[in-house]
Amino acid sequence: MKFKAKKSLGQNFLIDNNILNKIVNTVQVTNKSILEVGPGTGNLSSFILRQNPKKFFVIEKDTNLASHLKNTFKDKINILNEDVLKINEKSLSIDKLTVFGNLPYNISTEILCKWILNLDGKNFWFSSLVLMFQKEVADRIIAKVNTSNYGRLSIISNWKLEIEKVCEIKPQSFFPKPKINSSLILFKPKKNFYKIKNPKNLEKITRTFFNQRRKMIKKPYNQLFNGNLEIAKNLKIDLKLRPQNLDLNKYFQLTNEYEKLIS
Repeated sequence: MKFKAKKSLGQNFLIDNNILNKIVNTVQVTNKSILEVGPGTGNLSSFILRQNPKKFFVIEKDTNLASHLKNTFKDKINILNEDVLKINEKSLSIDKLTVFGNLPYNISTEILCKWILNLDGKNFWFSSLVLMFQKEVADRIIAKVNTSNYGRLSIISNWKLEIEKVCEIKPQSFFPKPKINSSLILFKPKKNFYKIKNPKNLEKITRTFFNQRRKMIKKPYNQLFNGNLEIAKNLKIDLKLRPQNLDLNKYFQLTNEYEKLIS
């Protein structure tokens, strides 16, 4: 059955068997509990099922596709015909989930940030995330300090996760063909990461600093810390720098200081 991809849901179906094979072999699937986000027509789902997962959940917002998946895979998969942004993934399984996702381009960063910022301390509900993004989004996720792609997404993503780019995927691997390349990224939980009381504060700090990424950080700093220069001095931060010149740790330390200030 041929499905028309819905632009409103950012759909591009992956049809390249070599790439599908590569995705499934990125992590251990056999006897693991799996969650696939945006399975579409079920091409990747078929490859996952061949590896005999212990349990298999899929989240598909498109009702037509959800019933197609139901007809195709019967009771081999648990289908949630819902919006991924509204689901509480922690409630799906007592096992940690291995997550696969050809994420809808229009909400991919929103999904990733939701998953990271809603993590409860060290209690990760997933053991790994194997996710596909537009290449330009992936470049922002893996960007290093002092580069033009480095920003909020790099800092939030690298806070609790080890990140590795697996490969790039050309437009012809999809139907319909997107105009851009995609990248596959593997995320794994870090054992040690900077303690922040409320992740929303990290979001606020990075948003305030990167609001004007080409300007010096003095203005956003003063806005957040009421002009208290002691904190910058103690953290050895030069306020003439631009937001992209501060490394991950400096943003975590600033968040920490901000939390002390508002508590």
